[in-house]
Amino acid sequence: MHYLWLGLLVVSSVLLIVTLVRRKQSWHWMGAAVLHIVVAAFLLYFVNLGGAPYDFHVPVNMPTVATVLLLGVPGLLMLIGLKLVLF
Repeated sequence: MHYLWLGLLVVSSVLLIVTLVRRKQSWHWMGAAVLHIVVAAFLLYFVNLGGAPYDFHVPVNMPTVATVLLLGVPGLLMLIGLKLVLF
């Protein structure tokens, strides 16, 4: 059963990639998505760079990058506030 789900995931991923690559509009969309992901990761990196002397860091992983990606600067401030309050 595990291999069935894995096979379904692989086949659907390949079909999605083929569909996206064939359409010209999707290149613009994919470029914008990659740009937003990179900007979110750099924002987290600069927070960690500025917080290093104070032993403060926010981990750069998929959930934190996704939070900053979706919410922007308010999401980054929320992550900083959660880190200060909870840890």
